[in-house]
Amino acid sequence: MTRGLGKPAASNRRGTAAGRSRRAEGRPRAVTGRAKRGAAVAVLGGLLAAAAVAGIALGSVPLPVGEVLRILASKLPWAGSGIVPDWPGSHEAIIVSLRLPRVLLAAVVGASLAVAGGAFQGLFRNPMADPYVIGVSSGAALGAALAITFRPGVGLLGLGPVPLAAFCGALLTVLVVYNIARVGREVPVGNLLLSGVAVGAFLSALVSVVVVFSRRQLHEIVFWLMGSLAGRGWVYLGAALPYLVLGTAVLLYYARDLNALLLGDEEATHLGVEVERVRRTILAAASLLTAAAVAACGIVGFVGLIVPHIVRLVVGPDHRVLLPVSGLAGSVLVILADLAARTVVRPIELPLGVVTAVIGGPFFLYLLRRSRSGVI
Repeated sequence: MTRGLGKPAASNRRGTAAGRSRRAEGRPRAVTGRAKRGAAVAVLGGLLAAAAVAGIALGSVPLPVGEVLRILASKLPWAGSGIVPDWPGSHEAIIVSLRLPRVLLAAVVGASLAVAGGAFQGLFRNPMADPYVIGVSSGAALGAALAITFRPGVGLLGLGPVPLAAFCGALLTVLVVYNIARVGREVPVGNLLLSGVAVGAFLSALVSVVVVFSRRQLHEIVFWLMGSLAGRGWVYLGAALPYLVLGTAVLLYYARDLNALLLGDEEATHLGVEVERVRRTILAAASLLTAAAVAACGIVGFVGLIVPHIVRLVVGPDHRVLLPVSGLAGSVLVILADLAARTVVRPIELPLGVVTAVIGGPFFLYLLRRSRSGVI
């Protein structure tokens, strides 16, 4: 009897020990997850700083890194007073007027496209979605092609007619797609996706028509369609940065709701999410980010598709973490891609969109192959 009674007690002790072991194992996992996210942010922050310095130092006129850092520090109000300007004035002009705004704009464009891509992938519950999925790029391309062809003398906030027309064309396309997809007061995700594809194809055909009838501006239109940061200065940065701040702030505010939408509309509604209102807001914010990026530098592909996909594998699907980390990674990618565009085949400058496609296309096919093999 004593032995018989002892067995359950031993079993209970083993069960209790197993429970404690499982709970103890759960805590390191949570800590490991947070540590992994912190490490990702730290690594990307370091890479961003290194990429920015490299983008400023390297080019047709290579500059010493130490000199670059001292010139940049001299412009800071709390550090510049103690630095003696012993560098050539031409070097300071190259950095302050040409390379610094270009590198900062590359960071803004990369962050905008990556954050918008992460939002669209969550909104459509599809890792293959990208910022151009609802025809934003086609609308921007049509607006830019018309502006290049007819040369209207209209500008705003220092921006010329081409980026302004591209921005307006992108936003008008989003409005058209949204109204076509709407059924009553609701906008089904499937309708939105199909409407974007159809409208985008139609607008792309119109762009081709414009190209046929504007042979003199053919080179300029094609170069804009391939994307470039050449000649972009502080005005473009000042025009694009507010949209990055506003759009990212809105998306981060709705990050929890975006997490809920991953479960489906019904489940999100049960969790208290106003699905249609949240969907409209996320769509507007992500489209605003995309339109600003396209207006600044033309069409740059694969950034909003690949970056959130890779970041999701590292930090997980929580959009409160995914979106800001994607922004950092997107900035790093576009700065390095623009640096490659300027330096790989000097003195010729490659289009930025070509470089991102060369980098992103094979890598995405590799990821797709791994996912089909069950590795991801």
